[in-house]
Amino acid sequence: MTPQSADLRPRNGAEPGRPAPTEIGLLVAAQAEHRPTAVAIQYGDTAVTYRDLAALATQAQQRLAAAALAPAEPICLSATKTPQTIATILACLLTGRPVLLAAAALPDDVAEQLAAVAGCRTSWDDRTFRRVAAAPDTPPSPPPAGTSFMLTTSGSTGLPKVVPLPSTAVARFVEWAAATFGIDAGSTVLNYAPINFDLCLLDVWTTLAQGGRVVLVDPDRAANGRYLADLLRRHRPQVVQAVPIYFHLLAEAESGAAASGEPGFDSVQQVMVTGDAPTEQVLAELPCLFPDARRWNVYGCTETNDSFCHEIRDDTTVPVPIGDPLPGVAAEIVTGDGAVLAGPGIGELWVCTPFQSSGYLTAGHAGRFAARPGGADGRQWFRTGDLVQRGPAGELTLVGRTDHQVKIRGVAVNTAQVEQVLLAHPKVREAAVVAVPDPVTGHRLLAGVRPHPDARLNSLTLRKHCASRVSPAAVPSTLRIIGDPLPRTTTGKVDRRAVSALLHPPITKGHPA
Repeated sequence: MTPQSADLRPRNGAEPGRPAPTEIGLLVAAQAEHRPTAVAIQYGDTAVTYRDLAALATQAQQRLAAAALAPAEPICLSATKTPQTIATILACLLTGRPVLLAAAALPDDVAEQLAAVAGCRTSWDDRTFRRVAAAPDTPPSPPPAGTSFMLTTSGSTGLPKVVPLPSTAVARFVEWAAATFGIDAGSTVLNYAPINFDLCLLDVWTTLAQGGRVVLVDPDRAANGRYLADLLRRHRPQVVQAVPIYFHLLAEAESGAAASGEPGFDSVQQVMVTGDAPTEQVLAELPCLFPDARRWNVYGCTETNDSFCHEIRDDTTVPVPIGDPLPGVAAEIVTGDGAVLAGPGIGELWVCTPFQSSGYLTAGHAGRFAARPGGADGRQWFRTGDLVQRGPAGELTLVGRTDHQVKIRGVAVNTAQVEQVLLAHPKVREAAVVAVPDPVTGHRLLAGVRPHPDARLNSLTLRKHCASRVSPAAVPSTLRIIGDPLPRTTTGKVDRRAVSALLHPPITKGHPA
């Protein structure tokens, strides 16, 4: 069969009664038409060309058509990291069909509940689809017209929230990312994040829209540092974006090479640290791993996409500033009493970006999207929930989360700040701090700490370290040294619910669990 790109060819508008294809879908289709033999996706030993991707997308369109869905009816897609999944997403982009990307590891009942929330009657995986049973207690809230991707939040406080992204917002983001990080038809870009994570708007969709090559990291080996290092050496990407744990894994795998004076990964020209605040250890690791790369700290939320960007230089110290607003981004800092902060101080970060969602589909989260604080300007703003500090020179640094703020004996304590203090100890590799209710003090803090390999560390040393840097109320009452890596979510962040269960197991009647 020919490249089968006829159904992917850009059109002038949509067919009568059918939604228009998205701009990103058309850009990828153009690459399939003009550069069919170029490699679009590298997955293990399999190289998928743009012609192959077009053929897979055409097959996905045929399966969608056979399901007799309404023209703009959304679908729920299990986001396994495969070329077929990417092709199915492309098929949706080309037919103007919103697609809810559900993490492959989500329990079936949670995935079905999210699908029902988003108005999806069908749930799909790489090959098949099934009908979604309507959830009687979950009224559907179909996505707004023009929605392309529907992403979800982490669900750390309950059912994940569904975040619809307008196709126009995605197109603006792709334009910015391609220009800022030099992603074009000659680029190879590593994709470490799960396919349902917002980082893929850069790793995957910006790259494919520009005709570059995406190298997919196998999720089953994403914690294997030697595999990650081998992937970089074999495929020599120019752009790498990942959460901090990725760089730790690489550094551990490359410790012998660094000691012998071997060069790092010299193909990489742009490195973006995102998803969590860079630690002092990450700052030390990056120049050794990527000696020829520009290094960036990128800040953003699923709801707004990237909002700030700061170039990391050799003299950058912790806490790393979140940087300058991206073009078109506006920001305010709001104090606990609702006042807009004019000078130095601490408050919640509010942002308004050209790349953001119009609001959650999931009910019960009123107030996160709101009018500009201090005076409406006709735009919708997003309350990030992140506490930031503005310094004397105007630089912004993260200091915690509004939902990580607890009271201990009447003293306000932010668990994220205590984590940063623990991570600042030179022998600490990972740290997580959680708060649990206490009938006497209100809350108490539990900390799990993983030392560096071969480091001698005990809880008394860490208590002294904390006591010299935080108030007595903020010193964790339980401080456990852990040999294994801390549990993490699919996006690479510390899974604090799992940490809490590890440090504070539930009690059954008369017996500890």
